[in-house]
Amino acid sequence: MKTPIFVAADPARKLLQLSFAGDIGLNEIKYYEKAVEDALEKMPKGFHLVTDLTKLKSMDLVCVPHLERTMDRIRRHGVARIVRIIPDPRKDIGFNIMSLFHYPHGLMILTCANQAEAEQALK
Repeated sequence: MKTPIFVAADPARKLLQLSFAGDIGLNEIKYYEKAVEDALEKMPKGFHLVTDLTKLKSMDLVCVPHLERTMDRIRRHGVARIVRIIPDPRKDIGFNIMSLFHYPHGLMILTCANQAEAEQALK
């Protein structure tokens, strides 16, 4: 299945990578939710999450409940740090607001403009 959503788990590096491209609707977000669930099974507690919105054009509002459930799964699985690559702040799609309700207070969440900044934030 070709999808505009990429999910990759690297347990050795304790890194879960997500990226969104193009227009995301209900079909795509259902794939994403299942792919993240499967990837989390491989991840140790204390992992880092990188979410890349560089190539995202739009996301339908019907995706919100799926994103929220996935954030809750990520929290329960023990995420230690979240790094978001959002070159255009208008493409945040509500992640910052949803984070207030789905991640614990004090969890390090960093927003970067590009991949190079994100790599520095992971060090």
